[in-house]
Amino acid sequence: MNIRAAESANPLLPPVGEIVIGTITFAIAFFVLAKFVWPRFEQVFRARREAIEGGIERAEAMQAEAQAALEQYRAQLAEARTEAAQIRDQARAEGQQILEELRAQAQEESARIVARGEEQLATSRQQVVNELRGQIGRLAVDLAGRVVGESLEDQARRSGTVDRFLDQLDGMAGTSADGRGGATGSSVYAPQGDR
Repeated sequence: MNIRAAESANPLLPPVGEIVIGTITFAIAFFVLAKFVWPRFEQVFRARREAIEGGIERAEAMQAEAQAALEQYRAQLAEARTEAAQIRDQARAEGQQILEELRAQAQEESARIVARGEEQLATSRQQVVNELRGQIGRLAVDLAGRVVGESLEDQARRSGTVDRFLDQLDGMAGTSADGRGGATGSSVYAPQGDR
């Protein structure tokens, strides 16, 4: 009979006891999953979604902050460039002013040196002329004394003779420079009038 019962049973259908145990096990597993696992999955998914959304919001906030910082940096850079251009222009103007002041000082110093040199030259020339006048005067007095044959020791007579002689020499030098006259024999003997 067992064989007959086995032959009468459908081999595709499981036994009823297994179906009941499988259903109870499925119900318990479904209950445990629905009560503990799915809420935990929902909580993890919710937390993950909030974290992602919060991360996106934080990223957008940081991007906005970075954009604001970039704009501020650009504004500061433009301001720094403007300030640098102003400083460069000011330095260029100050440099030009300093150059002009130095040029003016150099010209003043050059003019002062030239004036001092001209004064020294004029002083030296006057000293040389005075020394030459004295020497020429002595030589002229000695020469005139020899030509005249008498001594010209008298100071007044000697200085008058020397002055006239030097004036005649100056006159001869002036006419020689003009090219209209020169030394004549009569002018050499002009000092003889003081005899």
